[in-house]
Amino acid sequence: MRPDRLFPLFADVSALKGVGPRVKEALGRAFGLRVKDLLLTPPANIIDRSYRPPLSGAKADEIGTFNITVASHMPASSRARPYRIRAFDDTGDIMLVFFKARADYLRRILPEGGQRIISGKTEVFNAQLQMTHPDLILTHEQAKTMQLYEPQYGLTQGLSQKVAQKIIHQALLHHQASLRQFGPTPEWLSDSFLSKQDWPSHDKALTLLHAPEHPTDPLIGAPARTRLAYDEIFAKQLAIALVRKRNKRQRGQTHKASGSYVKDVLGAAPFPPTNAQNRAFEEIKADLESETLMTRLLQGDVGAGKTFVAALTAAHVCEAGAQVAIMAPTEVLARQHLISLRSFLEPAGLTVEAMTGRDKGQSRKALNTGLAEGYIDVIVGTHALFQESTEFKNLGLVIIDEQHRFGVHDRLKLTHKGESPDLLVMTATPIPRTLALTAYGDLDISILDEKPAGRRPIDTRIIAMQKHDQVLAGIQRAITRGEQVYWVCPLVEDSEIMDLTSVEDRYRELSAHFGDQVAVIHGRMKAQEKEDVAARFKAGEFKVLVATTVIEVGVDAPNATIIIIEHAERFGLAQLHQLRGRVGRSDKQSTCLLLYKGPLGTAGKSRLEIMRQSEDGFLIAEKDWELRGSGDLLGARQSGLPAFSLADMDKHKSLLETAIKDARILVDQDPGLTSPRGEAARILLYLFDQDFGVELLKAG
Repeated sequence: MRPDRLFPLFADVSALKGVGPRVKEALGRAFGLRVKDLLLTPPANIIDRSYRPPLSGAKADEIGTFNITVASHMPASSRARPYRIRAFDDTGDIMLVFFKARADYLRRILPEGGQRIISGKTEVFNAQLQMTHPDLILTHEQAKTMQLYEPQYGLTQGLSQKVAQKIIHQALLHHQASLRQFGPTPEWLSDSFLSKQDWPSHDKALTLLHAPEHPTDPLIGAPARTRLAYDEIFAKQLAIALVRKRNKRQRGQTHKASGSYVKDVLGAAPFPPTNAQNRAFEEIKADLESETLMTRLLQGDVGAGKTFVAALTAAHVCEAGAQVAIMAPTEVLARQHLISLRSFLEPAGLTVEAMTGRDKGQSRKALNTGLAEGYIDVIVGTHALFQESTEFKNLGLVIIDEQHRFGVHDRLKLTHKGESPDLLVMTATPIPRTLALTAYGDLDISILDEKPAGRRPIDTRIIAMQKHDQVLAGIQRAITRGEQVYWVCPLVEDSEIMDLTSVEDRYRELSAHFGDQVAVIHGRMKAQEKEDVAARFKAGEFKVLVATTVIEVGVDAPNATIIIIEHAERFGLAQLHQLRGRVGRSDKQSTCLLLYKGPLGTAGKSRLEIMRQSEDGFLIAEKDWELRGSGDLLGARQSGLPAFSLADMDKHKSLLETAIKDARILVDQDPGLTSPRGEAARILLYLFDQDFGVELLKAG
């Protein structure tokens, strides 16, 4: 049960004064529907109203707060003209300007001879200091409670800044009342760590976020905001550490085998495995043979051969008497895996099949029977694999490819098809180490950082779009040599809004040059169409494949030696690297042409230059993060990377490493979170909606 002290924070926003149905709906869109959602959303900006010069010292285009006396009203002579009010202090005067204002209202709030505090941006018009529609007009009594540093919040339709400020102030008062009732929030950070960082308590930090004592208090680098950002990161890492601890304790299947199936696969393989592949397989094998559940991530650079490691893993598990399910995000990739895995596993006498959305009726029934009765050793598929009708005789291993395309719930659905099957997650998207720890902190990680022997470096060149004719001549030479070419465009159709070349436009132009040797593939085509085109391209029927980024995964043609990426400046580094990995899959020399439309900005130049200089996906991912930030990294948004409200992964990078260590130490020392610090950490888990961490503790 959630602790009593948290109930006021989890109260519905309608419990706050001034929140009716319409405002509640707007608050829900902007912040969330609980009091804590308002308090854990930082201001987007701060207005500093502490600058209080005399009128004679006021600067134009700055926000100032002035003590004035109202001199006279000058009503508008027509609706089109402004209503003006002259005011003064001991040093000078100012004109207050109002458009479409009600005279009776202005006379009431700014009576002639009355003294007021006004705040807003000043300007100079016709040598006269003026302020148009002051932000604040207060009596001296009202000004006693004026915020010198006024938070500004991100809004949505139906919510004004004034209403948002008022309600968040109410939320703060509501929280402070609960602290008076229950006492300060228990501290989940160690005293030594807090004093070393010189951070305020959680309660004080929350107050400073919305009622700052200094204009920098809510800013990303300030102690109060940094403390709250750490709390948010620590909560997520603590939940991950609890999952990790449970996985380490959870009994899985023990897959022991003599290794004869693996020997058969290695003996028939067209190439010897790299040191990285051998190392990764040994790590996986040790997990499979242990009594605890395997939860491992295989992170491979483009072309590093993770499918082959998956084949060795499948051979080991099948020899131990269990079945393997491999889940891919698309039909094209599932069918591609079917071809590769059959070629690797059939020498060991294993039956490999595929199940996707297109398998219906008798074919689906036959597949279901084969799985239920154990005739099928390895099944490759899409979401179809975890439908209710799919049952396994003995599912021992689940392999999930391109993990960032699947949610945790998809992962669980498939693992529930067996008795605690081991889990291997694979991704060909190199992710910076820090982000990998955030997204996959519950998994052990194996890395493939070598390419198979015999593969040559890809010659990457940066070419201006004006050299189009030379590129066409290069394609003709490649076709004459019997090689194939990819041409990637950013759009499917022509657009009136963006001046970019579309797949359709480029397909028409290349077909005029090379006739029926050109094919097209993009995401709007049906799965069957895409699959047919990919298969025919691989078979050599087409020489040029015009495509969108749909070819990033699942289209594999070793005879393709050139990839042209049009408008390369529009793509992220990680995506350019993924696309480039479509070539260089044989012993032939391959080329990647990055076509750009000038003039290039500094960031665009840097990106393309990094591509030209390096083929190391992990280095490229780190550079991509430096250039563009974590939110824009390919796959980072969907890769299970948590969405943060208070923390900024780019600015608070250093906090993450500390939070991971801190969370693991706490869980190692106090796995049940029963110590005083552990009990406080339970409150933290609830506060940041990491309840599943508490559920794990309850489940033992």
